[in-house]
Amino acid sequence: MERYIHHNVTLKDVLQKLKSHGSRRNIAGMARFGITAKKAFGVAAPALHKLARRYRKNHELALKLWSTGIHDAKILAALIDDPKKVTRRQMEQWARQFDNWAVCDTACGKLFDKTPWAYESAVRWSKAKKEFVKRAGYAMMAWLAVHDKKDRADGRLIRFFPHLKRGASDGRNFVKKAVNWAVRQIGKRSRKLNTASIALAKRIHALNTPGARWIASDALRELTGKSVRKRLT
Repeated sequence: MERYIHHNVTLKDVLQKLKSHGSRRNIAGMARFGITAKKAFGVAAPALHKLARRYRKNHELALKLWSTGIHDAKILAALIDDPKKVTRRQMEQWARQFDNWAVCDTACGKLFDKTPWAYESAVRWSKAKKEFVKRAGYAMMAWLAVHDKKDRADGRLIRFFPHLKRGASDGRNFVKKAVNWAVRQIGKRSRKLNTASIALAKRIHALNTPGARWIASDALRELTGKSVRKRLT
């Protein structure tokens, strides 16, 4: 079992480790999956998660890693930060600097959805103009549907529906995919939410834009499918 390292490590040490795991081939692979970054080492996900286990809950190191602007360092920052020490201001600063879906989704699903401001941030970001900030709002909704196990969460998730319908009119690729993701994840949570999400998807389809029709058709295919219905039953 690896030893956790907190205080006896420098930013330089961690960046050197990251760089040693990187490769140009991985950078090319990132681009094929729509992950673009001005600065990147090309570290594969398994290596990033292995490093994260050594440095987790290290808030100070996470802030330093994020400040480098290096793609792999930002991913690692989101994986190791302590949600109990994350502030609303930090969330806003990081969200404004999202530049691809991988950083956005990792920060939302590994860190931000565990903070007290997750629900309010999801709604606020869903109204943003910048593509990846707006995606963050809907990605947060999707992650909350998966990770928030409290019974009262069902009611809180239903309150996302007007924002999901509004977001379905945004035809930008990374926004519409996140809206679709959130509708599907909410609809797979319970029988009640499945019924409500199917009705939502039909209302989205009625918007009759190419993006909305795709979001709704894809969501309906999964939410009305045998595997989801069987599991919920």
